[in-house]
Amino acid sequence: MQCVKIFASLSFNLRRFSAPPPLHFNSHHQKPSSYLRRFSDMPPPDHHKDDQYLKEVIPKRIQLFQSILSQQKSHIQSLPHDPIKIVLLDGSVKEGKRWESSPMDIAKGISKSLASNALISMVDGVLWDMNRPLESDCQLKLFTFDSDEGRDTFWHSSAHILGQSLETEYGCKLCIGPCTTRGEGFFYDAFYGDLGLNQDHFKSIESGALKAVAEKQPFERIEVTKEQALEIFSDNIFKVEIINDLPVDKTITVYRCGPLVDLCRGPHIPNTSFVKAIACLKASSAYWRGNKDRESLQRVYGISYPDQKRLKEYIEMLREAEKYDHRELGKKQELFFNHPLSPGSWFFLPYGTRIYNKLVDFIKKQYLERGYQEVISPNMFNMKLWETSGHAANYKENMFLIDIEKQEFGLKPMNCPGHCLIFDHKVRSYRELPLRMADFGVLHRNEASGALTGLTRVRRFQQDDAHIFCRESQIKDEVRGVLEFIDYAYTVFGFTYELKLSTRPEKYLGKLETWEKAEADLTDALNEFGKPWQINEGDGAFYGPKIDISVSDALKRKFQCATLQLDFQLPDRFKLEYSAEEENGIERPVMIHRAILGSVERMFAILLEHYKGKWPFWLSPRQAIVCPVSEKSQPYALQVQDQIVKAGYYVDVDTTDRKIQKKVREAQLAQYNFILVVGEEEAKTGQVSVRVRDKADHSVMNIPSLLEHFKEKTEAHQ
Repeated sequence: MQCVKIFASLSFNLRRFSAPPPLHFNSHHQKPSSYLRRFSDMPPPDHHKDDQYLKEVIPKRIQLFQSILSQQKSHIQSLPHDPIKIVLLDGSVKEGKRWESSPMDIAKGISKSLASNALISMVDGVLWDMNRPLESDCQLKLFTFDSDEGRDTFWHSSAHILGQSLETEYGCKLCIGPCTTRGEGFFYDAFYGDLGLNQDHFKSIESGALKAVAEKQPFERIEVTKEQALEIFSDNIFKVEIINDLPVDKTITVYRCGPLVDLCRGPHIPNTSFVKAIACLKASSAYWRGNKDRESLQRVYGISYPDQKRLKEYIEMLREAEKYDHRELGKKQELFFNHPLSPGSWFFLPYGTRIYNKLVDFIKKQYLERGYQEVISPNMFNMKLWETSGHAANYKENMFLIDIEKQEFGLKPMNCPGHCLIFDHKVRSYRELPLRMADFGVLHRNEASGALTGLTRVRRFQQDDAHIFCRESQIKDEVRGVLEFIDYAYTVFGFTYELKLSTRPEKYLGKLETWEKAEADLTDALNEFGKPWQINEGDGAFYGPKIDISVSDALKRKFQCATLQLDFQLPDRFKLEYSAEEENGIERPVMIHRAILGSVERMFAILLEHYKGKWPFWLSPRQAIVCPVSEKSQPYALQVQDQIVKAGYYVDVDTTDRKIQKKVREAQLAQYNFILVVGEEEAKTGQVSVRVRDKADHSVMNIPSLLEHFKEKTEAHQ
């Protein structure tokens, strides 16, 4: 089997749009690359490897693992193998044996093709290894790479393949190796001492990964006690720290593939040979547990697929995305810039501010039509507010703190606690609900400097943030209203999107019946909304279920921008109340957190790349430019500009002495939507020669007709 060569360090746009994992810091020695380089002809870099560590640790771990595995297999063999019934997704029932039949056995019984492609299963709502024996009657689902469950498992297992290569090649101490929270690929953090990884190391990493794939190493699973886990990983201080921090009642699992024995909750694909194509994307620095005062680690990012074709398509997509990096387009179009004196806070230039304001105005117009009330809340609060909300305990390290007259204050990282104060500032009645409260207030989050990335990861930003305070009986209608709002906005932008209902997690706050009622309301709202949706079992927030919305842009990249979450806890923490219909009745509202754009800065970046720098007319900062043929027609050009500006559109005039062909070409490159050429003839007739940005032909129009055309395009969001 031939695998695609592992590629050089890449700064791809896809990596910038979903929030990076909290440990991530860009390497100071990594610089963006606009091309892919193969390293097949490069000599391997020199590196120090602790062979003695590997000779001692790997055999010890394998011996301990195999000893426990043997005991557990013997125990399973001694259990009764009673007949069980396995119910499949289509309702059909398969016969099996308890503690013997596995999901893989069921897949083989259905078809050879399914057994070759099934990566993971779900047993009664719990993800389950394909070769793990079933324990009782159950409902069984099987997932291939085309499902989220299958992809996440595939990439998680690929991280183990990567970790195996890193450990055996460099003798590093492995830390964590998940699939990324950004939805594509995986990474592995490890401690290498003084060694700093870069693209020159990728060829040797590739060799180790290919070796693991070729050996078809099975992923094997054991359950261990805390004492056993500490013994297995006694030589790795990072794993020991993780183990010691685990809850007392937590089931600890360890997986093995080949020489790698790793602490992991799993599950995993059946064996390493399912990974047919793998590539490293970049190496960067990280801090252990995101703490700059802890050990400095190296992180290697990778991507993998079950076939070469999809990997090649992915690489092509990254090449294409690299052409439209919003940071580069922002420079070319004079939209925004960043200064080292204010890292993570961007300057928006006049043309960029036009777009920013248009996005805000677009949402504000919808607020008026959809019954939202705008409010303005303070930027800074005493920490007592954040103690009440719970952010002081869980989010303080991400806040900017200020000492004022011996009291601690914090710049707000979100609007919800302030909106609770607004709700609570007077007696509320059920007649006021639902109360839809919207706020474009400036937010600040103390992101680590290495995590800052263009407009997509910033310290200062604004959100189209809103909170709906409603009665429990109003949840369904309000959720459906938010979904309709999202659909309207994303249709205008040209996005497609996916919906997922994330339900009650294992650890949650509140009453079970409240959760069940809320989940039923969300289910009804999604069904009435009429768009396809999926369920994401157990992935809700601890304070309430949520609907996750992921959008796909023109480059087929996925981002999460919109938010829709129910919250039972914040109203309780702030003791929010309203007078109920019943006499002297007092009830607590439910709070719905929602955003459509999310961060305006981030949506700006996504749209800039989605449109590839060619803004639609309604959103464009350069809607038109008037190009006089000669100096004689300049007075008329300025007159045309004045008429268009008064009608409410952005228009410039090219008063340079360049030839008209040059003016038109420069206007096209600057992405003006309409290029209006005027000469002496147009001045006499009160007309303009209209050229469209991406078309060679032109037409002649009078000013009223042109303005009517502009109005139609604006109203249609074209």
